[in-house]
Amino acid sequence: MSIRTIQVHLGIGACLVALFLILYGIPNWVSSPSNVRKIILSPLFWPYTIAGLTGLVGLGLIVFGRGPDDDDTPVNEAIEDPRAGMMRLAAMAVLMTVTFWAMPRIGMVWASMGAFAALAFLVRTRHPKIALACAVLVPLVLYAFFAHVASVAIPQGNYVRLP
Repeated sequence: MSIRTIQVHLGIGACLVALFLILYGIPNWVSSPSNVRKIILSPLFWPYTIAGLTGLVGLGLIVFGRGPDDDDTPVNEAIEDPRAGMMRLAAMAVLMTVTFWAMPRIGMVWASMGAFAALAFLVRTRHPKIALACAVLVPLVLYAFFAHVASVAIPQGNYVRLP
């Protein structure tokens, strides 16, 4: 399969998942009280937002995945050492364990920064500078939004606290 074919298949799958969530999953499985003052704090807001964005990404994959398949190169390169996959899987398990161990001590924001950066280097990203910038900025922006705009408590650590 070519990269374009995989993009179209992923796009169709994302659109189907989004439709399922919007039409059946969220209305039947997410309950919401009727007296929520801020729409952002409604339990329905973020699931619908994520489902809608999933559908948009799926449509984008379908649109940009269309066209002639000029490139017949394989999607994945052959692995020289078959044990490398198992070693990465074990490293991922260790990373998750360390992240959950670190969360009560240094807080969710700092632990997720470290986990994001470690995962980016574990999968050998082609864009390490962007990955490090995202590892720092995404948790901080999410913390600032939820803690200061939505007034939702984010778990802080025993040793490090954010304002």
